[in-house]
Amino acid sequence: MDSFSVAYVLLLFAAAFFAGAINSVAGGGTLITFPALIWLGLDPKVANATSTVALWPGLVGGLWGFRRELEKTRSLLWRLGLTSVAGGAVGGLLLILTPPQTFARLVPFLIFFATVLFMLQEPISRRLRFGEFGSGAGDSRRGWWTGAILFQFASSIYGGYFGAGNGILMLAAMGLLGISDIHSANSLKNFLGLALNLAAIVAFIISGLVVWPHAMLMAVGAVAGGYFGARTARRLGRRFVRRVVIATGFVIGLLMLYRTFFAGQ
Repeated sequence: MDSFSVAYVLLLFAAAFFAGAINSVAGGGTLITFPALIWLGLDPKVANATSTVALWPGLVGGLWGFRRELEKTRSLLWRLGLTSVAGGAVGGLLLILTPPQTFARLVPFLIFFATVLFMLQEPISRRLRFGEFGSGAGDSRRGWWTGAILFQFASSIYGGYFGAGNGILMLAAMGLLGISDIHSANSLKNFLGLALNLAAIVAFIISGLVVWPHAMLMAVGAVAGGYFGARTARRLGRRFVRRVVIATGFVIGLLMLYRTFFAGQ
């Protein structure tokens, strides 16, 4: 569209707001903004790039909302942040080299796997004895750091290739590594999400795939939604947020399963 109507603007802002809120708590906001942009007439490739750029600042809002919890994981930021940038770059390269339909058929199962992993993270963590992060037992071991970097590198490759549900995958990995507090995990997830999407965003901008009026409007909505989601998550408590994360994972998985295998029939 050459000009925005009031309804057009409200739809873009609302989609980005709710996507930013979901991303700050669990991940999966792309499944709101991407279909909205398609429905408004954008080419799928342009919609994907515009959505990625628009939601990226929303993670800043979520990060600010969880700023107190981020202090607890400061020792992880640089190592896992650089790991995320590298993994995101590899994921972007794989997106170019691999036929999209091949990975599309794997996405629903990866999301289901990550969600189940998140549900079972506490008993698995106890069985594998990773240790509680910050206790002096888990985060000081060389094996812990190796596991953390490998987990995050794999998650970042996934996120660079196709980011929907990547937040749930990161939360599952953090739970296995002993970061049991959901708010601390969310703060770290938002920081790493900023890092891993950086390479993809630069490529999209250079390629001229971003519709800037849409992206800028949606970025404002995503930042507001990210901050709102983080504040709301703290007030609602750990148990409720865990349930939201699990429910979001299964909903995303079912939607992707339907879209991949049944929507075209």
